[in-house]
Amino acid sequence: MHDDLDEPLRLPPAPPAPARPGLPVAAAVVPVVGAVVLWQLTGSPTALWFAALGPLMALASFADGLRSSRRATRRARRAAATALVDLGREVDERHADERRRAWRRTPDVAGYADDPDEIWRVVPGRADVIVVGRGETRSVLRVDGDASGDDARAARRRARTLADMPVHVPLTAGVAVSGPPVLAAAVVRALVAQLCLAQAPGQLRLIGDPGLTGDAGDGIVPPHAEATRGAVVFAGSGERPVPADADIPIVLVAEGSPPPPRCAAVLTLEPAGGDLGARLDHDGTSLRVGVEAISRSQAGSVASALVERASTLGQRVDAAVGWDELPDAPPGRPGSLAATVGVSGGEPVLLDLVADGPHAIVIGVTGSGKSELLTTWIIGMCRSRTPREVSFLLVDFKGGRTFDALAGLPHVTGVLTDLDETRALRAVESLRAEIRHRERVLESGGARDIAEAGDALARLVIVVDEYAALVAAHPELHDLFADIAARGRALGMHLVLASQRAAGTFRDGVLANAPLRIALRVTDAADSRAVLGQDDAARLPGTPAARGTALVRCAADAGPRTVRIARVADTALARVVGAAAAHPPARRPWLPPLPETVAPADAHRIAGSAPRPGEVVLGLADEPEHQRQRVIALPADAAGVAVLGGAGSGRSTLLRAIAAQAAAPVWVPADPEGAWDAVARLDAAVRGSVVLIDDIEAIAARLGDEHAAPWLAALERVGREARGRGLTLVISAGRASGPAWRVLELLPHRALLAFANRADHVAAGGESADFATGPAASRRAPGRGRWGRALVQFVRTDGDTAPSAPPAPTEPPTLSLAGRHPVALVVPPGADLTAMRAAATAVGRRVVPVSEAAASPTDARQTDVVVGSPEAWIGQWRLLSDARERCTLVVDAACAAEYRAVTGRRELPPYAAPGARRGWAIDPGALAVRVVLPG
Repeated sequence: MHDDLDEPLRLPPAPPAPARPGLPVAAAVVPVVGAVVLWQLTGSPTALWFAALGPLMALASFADGLRSSRRATRRARRAAATALVDLGREVDERHADERRRAWRRTPDVAGYADDPDEIWRVVPGRADVIVVGRGETRSVLRVDGDASGDDARAARRRARTLADMPVHVPLTAGVAVSGPPVLAAAVVRALVAQLCLAQAPGQLRLIGDPGLTGDAGDGIVPPHAEATRGAVVFAGSGERPVPADADIPIVLVAEGSPPPPRCAAVLTLEPAGGDLGARLDHDGTSLRVGVEAISRSQAGSVASALVERASTLGQRVDAAVGWDELPDAPPGRPGSLAATVGVSGGEPVLLDLVADGPHAIVIGVTGSGKSELLTTWIIGMCRSRTPREVSFLLVDFKGGRTFDALAGLPHVTGVLTDLDETRALRAVESLRAEIRHRERVLESGGARDIAEAGDALARLVIVVDEYAALVAAHPELHDLFADIAARGRALGMHLVLASQRAAGTFRDGVLANAPLRIALRVTDAADSRAVLGQDDAARLPGTPAARGTALVRCAADAGPRTVRIARVADTALARVVGAAAAHPPARRPWLPPLPETVAPADAHRIAGSAPRPGEVVLGLADEPEHQRQRVIALPADAAGVAVLGGAGSGRSTLLRAIAAQAAAPVWVPADPEGAWDAVARLDAAVRGSVVLIDDIEAIAARLGDEHAAPWLAALERVGREARGRGLTLVISAGRASGPAWRVLELLPHRALLAFANRADHVAAGGESADFATGPAASRRAPGRGRWGRALVQFVRTDGDTAPSAPPAPTEPPTLSLAGRHPVALVVPPGADLTAMRAAATAVGRRVVPVSEAAASPTDARQTDVVVGSPEAWIGQWRLLSDARERCTLVVDAACAAEYRAVTGRRELPPYAAPGARRGWAIDPGALAVRVVLPG
């Protein structure tokens, strides 16, 4: 074998042209001269015969030279021919050497079969091309020297071309194979098998139709078909579009159909006899080549050999494995959270949040196996640890089913879902208080971090599935998770944040403190780069068989490693849950949610506080950020409380509960007459009284425009004086607007219950972010509201007992017609006076109209009940003036519009309900009194 094919060969020199022998003139002339001289000297004519000797000798000499020249020429030609033969032999040897080197550098399937050691061997240039057949190529052999002769030119041409050489095209050019379907499929199989033999799994990843990639019928496929990384080889039919992520398309094209645009090389099969030939069109040239084809059975044999070799060389692609088939994590250093999660290259893979973390980022699209990974990881950490060593807070914001099976573990402090978003958010916000709690525990123990705290604290792992949905709904949580990420290592708080996408989801504060990165299959290469620093996760196969394949990268890793995540069977999960059931549950980092009902007597018991004498309990406030629930009481030194909320929110219930606890409750009744009288009597209320008005807007509306304004003005005056007089106003309303707004503004404290819309909530003084919407609002219990920003369940009492319920309406006194004053009665026109006449007759009086009384003497009217409409009385002005001074003037409430004109008084009478036999009785020099008219 020649060591250097670049060393040129040299053509033998061409034989020289034969030299033409010269004519020996001197040799011919000298004998003639000599013969002439001899003749002169001797005179003998015989001497002249010697003159003929010269020309004869010259001719003989010329003939001898010509013969020698021809002999030398024949010898030179024989030598040149021998040299060309030797040169041809050398060319054949060098061509054979070059051919061997070429096939060794880029073998086809047969070449790998002859030398299996070449499989997956790294050879410069091999990974850049694909051999499409055998054909004539240009040799690298150089031949120098003069090639003027035909033989030399033929020798040079022979050295320049080399037959039966591997013909290849760039690997990424793409190859389309067209021809008879069965034969073309066999050629495609050979090309795919060649690629799988040339490069190991991880350098190439195979996708496409298994029937074209070596399925032997027994389910065996090349390990490249299950690889998770590497350039993508697509093998398939031209009927299916070439995937966008395919780097190396090898496509079977129907005869007569155009090749796909991604295929720059086209093999058109042209079998002739037993010759499997084809025409290769590539890069503007056309070349006749012999192609290689393999059957399905041969492809299956190649696949089996590759699977065996992958296992031998540690290049195996791991199949699905059950979690209970894996060994438990070996004992590590104290505080370790090492857990077996899967296999890589047939070996168990351990993840340790303490050593590899302290936090982890997990991404993967739906169906990639993200939930199975989280379940396996959690079970692995619980397998040999007690709740005193590790506890979990599980948050599922993508439907609420991921962690259901883990809820029975005593290590799990809670499973929170977006189906109860309010509770989930409350628990997450409690982590702020958990941070402070752990800081206090470490400080009290003189420890710098959890490793020095002994068993005082268990490690808390917060697992969030679909982190993107959580922070999208509540952006303020970005800061909370960034704070935990920054301080979690020392406090023993670990984050495992899972999301379908990474772009725009994880802030820099989280990414910088989460060196453990796990990526299952993603659809966007940008997500893969954000987590792993490279595109490999976008190249993971999306087939069901590849579910649970992940790329794991720790801080110290130069690149990610492929891990097949183990799946936890239901039986294995039940076994772990059953084994852990004997342990006491882990400490929950948040208090239970507020109960749906709270009795005043139970509030302090739930909050763990002591009641104060005379305290009026309003409700129980939830403060998850402080890990506490505290009692809200009626402020003793404030003007009062406004209870605001929509219909059915629990306003009346809260007022009744306040009245039941107050030492001196003063109800303002709901009926307008009682409300008017109650407010009028507030000037006499004793110090310490709690004045309760339920639905002030409705009462004001019942009073009407004329009476509502002075009634509200009187309440406003009481509100301004309440603090100084020791009164407390508790007023409920549906909205913080309308006529009652000025009264409500005087009350410094507000209990905000549920509103129908956000605008009313904000108008009442609430924060827009505190308004509950969606399912959380529909499930809100009556009495649930806000005291400031705190969520409160306001108290309620059992039943509507007399002390805690508003008083029932009371009837005013009935008009008495017996008395020392005559009666002047003002009624609307057409009023029925039957009952009035009967009442008058019963006391010895008669009912007379105004017109008749005007014609009677004054003394005759002393015992009469003079009746008339407002117009009739005003028409008898003198009689009306006399009635104002000397009579009991009675005005039917139906004549309220003419009250001032008839009575001549500017002050407003007490409210009387029109159409309910109500009226006002006015004695001379006295105030108007509400009365019930007869009948």
